[in-house]
Amino acid sequence: LYFEGDRGQVFRILRTVKNRFGSTNEIGVFEMKESGLAQVENPSALFLAERPVNVPGSVVLPSVEGTRPILVEVQALVSPTSLGTARRTAIGADPQRLALLTAVLEKKLGVTLFNHDIFLNIAGGIRIDEPALDLGVVVALLSSLYEKPVPPYTVVCGEVGLAGEIRAIGHMELRLREAERLGFKTLLMPAANRARLDWTSTTLQVVGVQTVQDVAARIFLP
Repeated sequence: LYFEGDRGQVFRILRTVKNRFGSTNEIGVFEMKESGLAQVENPSALFLAERPVNVPGSVVLPSVEGTRPILVEVQALVSPTSLGTARRTAIGADPQRLALLTAVLEKKLGVTLFNHDIFLNIAGGIRIDEPALDLGVVVALLSSLYEKPVPPYTVVCGEVGLAGEIRAIGHMELRLREAERLGFKTLLMPAANRARLDWTSTTLQVVGVQTVQDVAARIFLP
């Protein structure tokens, strides 16, 4: 068991790394109160409570921890550097993965990032290690670079390969149900997941994307 949390935040995460008779990587979310720890029944609403709307560099990711879907905000700040070497800083995510995704965007979209400082943050102090985070990082970076906000009721998830392809991920039904429950209208996912998905909803539109070029065109181009 790992007891995690940012000292500046009021909530803590109890993480089970291995459970002999159940799923691995299960978590429980608790809030620090005067009377002690209190269970958080709706972690997604908690992590998105202070999310800015129509602000560049912010996107919502439907993550899965163990068997629990949690919606989190992925934030990015891309700014021209005044130093000789641009900085790459990631909080709540793998810095090496950030560097890899930055290289993919430069190669496949032709954007200039080598002379920009890049800061990535998973808001709320939670850490996300799953591959589904990749597409959230890509969208947040492009949003900040282009100074164009992501539509506020859009969520994204998917793994990004070195060729710029969007690769399939697991637990898609859990992600969809959680996004729909919180009132989101559009979910961008890997096209391979969309082809296998049996999903009908009157409130949540599901869109399959194959490459980072598809994502950029759908979200940021008129």
